[in-house]
Parts: sequence; C-alpha cells; structure tokens
Amino acid sequence: MCEFSTFLTVTRTLLLAATTWAALLPSELLSAQRQIGLPGCPTSCGDVSVPYPFGIAPGCSLAGFYLTCDTTHTPPRLLLGNGTLQVTGISLDNSTVRVLGPGIGFPSVLRLPTGGWTTVDSWGGLQWGLSDDDSGPYIVSEAHNEFILRGCYVFAELRLADGPQPLITSCGAVCDPDGEQVDECELHASGSHCKRCYGIGCCQMPVPIGSMAYVVRLTSILGWDEPFAALIAEEGWFEPNITAEALSNAERTAIVPIVLAWAIVNSSSQPGPNETRDGRATCPNDLGSTGCHSRYSSCTSTHRASTVGYTCGCWDGYQGNPYLPDGCQGLSIGLGVGSGAALLFLVLASTFVFRKIKSQRKKRLRQRFFKQNRGQLLQQLVSQRADIAERMIITLKELEKATNNFDKARELGDGGHGVVYKGILSSLHVVAIKKSKIVVQREINAFINEVAILSQINHRNIVKLIGCCLETEVPLLVYEFITNGTLYHHLHVEAQVSLSWKDRLRIAVETARALAYLHSFASLPIIHRDIKSPNILLNDNLTVKLSDFGASRHIPVDQTGVDTVVHGTFGYLDPTYYSTGHLTEKSDVYSFGVILIELITRKKPVSYRSAQGYSLVNHFITILPGANLDHILDPQVIREGGGEVVDIALLAAMCIKSVSEERPTMRQVEMTLESIYAAKEFDSSEVADEEFEENCTWDNSLSVGGTNTVDMKTVVNIEAPAPS
Repeated sequence: MCEFSTFLTVTRTLLLAATTWAALLPSELLSAQRQIGLPGCPTSCGDVSVPYPFGIAPGCSLAGFYLTCDTTHTPPRLLLGNGTLQVTGISLDNSTVRVLGPGIGFPSVLRLPTGGWTTVDSWGGLQWGLSDDDSGPYIVSEAHNEFILRGCYVFAELRLADGPQPLITSCGAVCDPDGEQVDECELHASGSHCKRCYGIGCCQMPVPIGSMAYVVRLTSILGWDEPFAALIAEEGWFEPNITAEALSNAERTAIVPIVLAWAIVNSSSQPGPNETRDGRATCPNDLGSTGCHSRYSSCTSTHRASTVGYTCGCWDGYQGNPYLPDGCQGLSIGLGVGSGAALLFLVLASTFVFRKIKSQRKKRLRQRFFKQNRGQLLQQLVSQRADIAERMIITLKELEKATNNFDKARELGDGGHGVVYKGILSSLHVVAIKKSKIVVQREINAFINEVAILSQINHRNIVKLIGCCLETEVPLLVYEFITNGTLYHHLHVEAQVSLSWKDRLRIAVETARALAYLHSFASLPIIHRDIKSPNILLNDNLTVKLSDFGASRHIPVDQTGVDTVVHGTFGYLDPTYYSTGHLTEKSDVYSFGVILIELITRKKPVSYRSAQGYSLVNHFITILPGANLDHILDPQVIREGGGEVVDIALLAAMCIKSVSEERPTMRQVEMTLESIYAAKEFDSSEVADEEFEENCTWDNSLSVGGTNTVDMKTVVNIEAPAPS
C-alpha cells in the first residue's frame, strides 16, 4: 500500500511537470528540430539520420561527405565512400562517424614463423578517404578506438603507415602452456576489470594517433604455433572471451565497429589576415560562406600529418546543426515539446517509476528470504574455504536465466518433495536444480549445516553439490547434471533383459563405497536417510552417482545416532527407525540391503506383493531359509550369475536384520562386495575363496564367499512374517 501511494505521488509530480513544460514552449520547435539537412534533401537512410554536411542525394552534401543509401537491403543501409563500410551513426557534436566494416586488421587468422620479427603491411593499403590519397575527411578516431591483440606468446607494435613508420603503441599476450587459464571473470563478469584484457591471452591498448592507415610489426615468442588476430576496433566492443578465430571471422564478415573522426578539409594551414583568435588557425576567413553557416556557431581547427581542416560547433547555450544557416537554436527553444510529447514523457516516466518500485520490492523480498533462510550463517560456514565461498551461494536471477524462468519444458522430474529442473549456468555448466515444495522453518538451520557439509564432499560416486539459492521461500539446491537417468529406470524396464548381472554387481559396489564414505570418512558422519534406486543416478558409463541429500543428517562424532522425525520411503525404510524415530547409520545399511534384494530380484520394493500378500523384503525373508531363491530371483540373474548370487542374498539378509545392532557396517559391506566383485571379475581360485572366507567372516555361524550351507534362519534371525 505504501509503495502504491508513492507511485501515485510521483505520477502526480510528473504530470504537473510535463503540463508546465508543454505550456512554456513555442510551436517553432518542431520546425527547428527537422532542420538537419538542406531544404529538399533526404535526411535519413534506414534508421540512420543523415545531417548536413553529409548527404545522400546530389547537391545535398559538402565535398567529400557524400554517402550512398543502399536500398537493396531491408532496412536500407547507409554506406561510406566506395561501399566497404556501413555507417551506423553520425555525430555532429563529436565530429565522428561510426561504421561497420572489415576493420583495420588482418584478413584471416595467420600463423607466425618461429622467432624473428615479421612486418605485415596489409593495413597500409586500406584507406579511409574517398580517394587513394590521404586527403579525405576521415581518419581513425584516437579517442574512441583501441588496438586489440588476441593470441598466445605474440608481441605487436602498431606503427603509422606513412614515412619511416614511427611506433605509436605496442602490447603482448602470453598463455599458460601447461593448463587452462584461470579467470574469475568467466563466472563473475560484473566487475569493470572483466571488460578488458591485460596480457593473458589478449591485450588492449589505446590508439594515441589517428591516421588513415597503419602497419603492424609482430613477433612470435617461443615459437608458439597458435591462431592470433590483431585489429583496431571501437573501444568497449572487444571482450576477453572473444577468440582469435571469432575476431578474424568478424573482420572478414565486415562487422567490426570503428569510429572515424571527420573534418572539413582546408587546402591551406596559413591563418587569414583577420584570424587572431587561438584555435582557429586553419579555419576559413569567411565562415558564413563555407562550413559554419549558423551565426551562433564557431570553428575549431584540426591538425593532421598532411592536411588541415576544421569542425563547427554551436555556441554554449545553443544546440542543433552548426553547418546550417539557422541550425543552432537557443536551449529555450530546443527544450520545447508539444503536448503529445509531454504525455509520452509522462507515460515513460511513470512506467519507469513503477518498474523501479516493483524491482525494489522484489529485491527486498529476496533479501528477506535470504535472511529467513539463514544466508548469513551459510556465508560464515563457507567463508573458511574461499574456493567454496566464491561459488556456493547462487543468485535467483542466475537460476531463472539458467532454467528460462523455471520453464516446465526444463523439468526432469516431479516427486513428492519437489521438482528438479535442468539448467545451464552462465559458466555453461549443465546442472540439475532441485526446487522443493515445502520446508519446515525449524529445520532451516539443519538444512544450512547440511549444505555446508555437502559442499565439501568430494567422492566419485556422490553427486556434487554445486551451490544453493536462498532468495526464495524454499531454498534451491544446484547439483551437477547426470545424464543417464536412475538405477530404477534402468532396472525396471519393460523388456525381459535389463542391466547385466556384472553391471548390477558393480553398481552395488559403487553404492556401498559412497555410503561407507559418508559414514566413515566424511569430516562429520552423514546418514543419507533415503537410500532407494530412484536416488542412485547413473552417468553415460553407468557409474553410480548417489543423489538427493535433502533428507540427510550428520551425526556428531561423540554420538551413535540422533532422534528425528521419521523420513524415508516405505519399502526401503528401516522398521527400527520407523518405530523408534532413532536414526543411526544402520538405517542406511537396511535400505542398502533392500537395494541388493532389488538388484537380484528385479522387483519394486515399494509396490511388490507376493501371492500370499508379502512385501518384497518379507517374501525374501520367508523363502531364504528354504533355499528357494530361484522362486524370486530375476531369470536374467539366474542365467548370468554364479555362486556370487547366493553371496549377495546372504549379505542382503545380514543388512536387513530386524535388530539393527546385528547389521554390519557399510564399511564391512563395502569390503565384502569388493571381494565378491573381484571373484566375479577374475576367476576365483580355491586359495582366493579361502582368503575371502577368512577376511569376511563376521560371526561363527556365517561366512560369505561361496559357502551356502549355513542355517538360513540364523542368518535372517527373524521368524517368517505374517502376510501384510
């Protein structure tokens, strides 16, 4: 309400100002504004204005200022001289012309010889005037252009093309031959220093002397055989991320912007008998009969190597075209607008104010969410690691741009806890962005602590957390993008043949490695709390990437568990944790045991029901003591597997024991699976079996590694359940 009141107040003020302004101004403004060319002469070509002394029709320009309007294009193009340069803007105040053309540069990417100096004079033949000599009205503007060199281990000298070719500027560029260049501007390009190049891969230098043509002297340092490009272009056009090939392509396709300075050429540099004022030595004696026609204009001399000239300007307090008799008008007239212009001003100003207020409100809302989501706490947690702090916190604007404002077409999946989007950051990294649907405020602190912990995890089988955004009501998480879907989708395809048994065994090993790392080797032990096949991602090589740590919890070093609100997925959820709410690392072990059962049976733990009404885990427990595994095993596993299938079944039974203390640790599970996989990968000998049994015996009643003569009821340690 306060913002709307402010908007109304500002609108009333603007309306009053516009009305007063319109009432004060005479009607002769419109005619004065149109007087930019001679009477009866066209004054525009396409979207470019053509003021006198320029002209595009016979008799409409001074000598040397004739331009061509090429109407074969849509819109028409304004051309300079022989048509090699396209004019995009003319300034009378600065006496400049902005053009697009082949640039003052090499016609293609060249490779320099190893060592030694090489003089390249291809620039010398490119003239900016309308004739073959240098007496035309145009030179390269020294105030608006720069010399650009792009390449590696190249040194360039820019020289004037005339006479002894004096040196006017130089610069060099080097690269790191052993690796990529480290440039923070690739990720954070907002700093002013990121708009220039200071010698790593490229360099930029001012052009101190304007001229019609230049030559460059180059040398290749260390024999570096890489493409390079060198040219003169408008200051601010080049950015460090433009490659040498792109520069040369821009030069070849005539899209390099260059600013030319122009002046009315005078044949003599000697002052007239009545010329006594400083700065007018080359101005003509009778201004009214030559260039500066307005009685409210003055002349300024220009000096060049072989020609002299002058430009005209309106007096202080006047504006317009000084080259026309009544071109310079007083500011009181120049400020005039009609009532229609006043209304347009009101509309534009009101729109601007409204957008500004809306933008400020949006900014304040983001700041409130950032504070609400404990952004300062996260900054403190990650500030101890500068490399993490620089990339950890990502703005909402960046993620909106990465996902095209969270376009539905970018959705990768929509689950119960949130939506995952595919995005492309400004650094060109492809990421997965998780947008949760709801969050409990009391868990924000725990969430931020988890983000700080996960940001430091570096394991090849765990999805990398890139960063987070705290500027929304519910924080957004940004992960590396994994291309090949989930274990669930690969395992439960409609076809009779799914993942090979060898791949399934390796996936089990890699998942166990990831969990063992979280439990035993992370800086603080982390319990995943939602282990299931949809959360096991696979890359193009079917390598495991454990994902979805939104429910994860860390366990203090001096504790074995924590009491939490129960979280997980039925079918995978540890019944002990479900009944007590006490979370330990053995809860992840139980869920992993369900994964092993899913791998050998190819049955879905969430939805499976046997003929007797058992769930997958209960059915497995029921048939295991009677050695009737073939009733539930995947036929593909029976065909492709060997004795290790029984080993996996026994290991799964250990993991899903009803008493959590009797379950192995994930480190023990990992070591056992490594041995089973090694026996599968390489022919297991009798010696290997003996060593394996010796290393993997956990109690006196069970050894895993080919022995299947144990009492299955002892292994499972649970009575056959009733149907559920």
